Amino acid sequence: MKRLNKKAFTLIEVVLAMMIMASGLFILVNSWAGTYSRLRKTQVQVQIAALLERKITEIERKYKNKSLESIPEEESDDFGSEIPGYSWTMKSKKLEIPDLSASLAGQNGGTDSVMMMIMKMFTEHLSKSIKEVQVTINYIDKKKPSSAQVTIYMVDYDRPLPIPGAGGAGK
Repeated sequence: MKRLNKKAFTLIEVVLAMMIMASGLFILVNSWAGTYSRLRKTQVQVQIAALLERKITEIERKYKNKSLESIPEEESDDFGSEIPGYSWTMKSKKLEIPDLSASLAGQNGGTDSVMMMIMKMFTEHLSKSIKEVQVTINYIDKKKPSSAQVTIYMVDYDRPLPIPGAGGAGK
């Protein structure tokens, strides 16, 4: 009887080794793809944050020492060919402060009419002296668009305070 040479691999052993190797390679490729995807998403978020900071600085510089009425209600554009895929929008509106006089009147004993008048004049003054500006940066991507937004408040420090009983002075 002839003895078989046991030094060679059988077909089953070779197929099993190839399956183990293919599984390892599959896991490795998926890990790299996930890492690349997270890296790309992080790059987009960092770019959005930098552009948001840049745009806010531009807006603050542009409207510094100007009246709040000079700030447009809406404005938008892109960043040109130097930064493709990103755009920005700006929306502004007058700050709306709720009327607190009703809650003051409901407190223990209420408040007198002078205090109510002062409170009303103060809230009107704040509404005219502060403008809410919302800036949004958008990244246009076919797979998953991203955006971030920040609200800033532009204050007119030069607006004179109203003086009660001065016959409309400071308006």
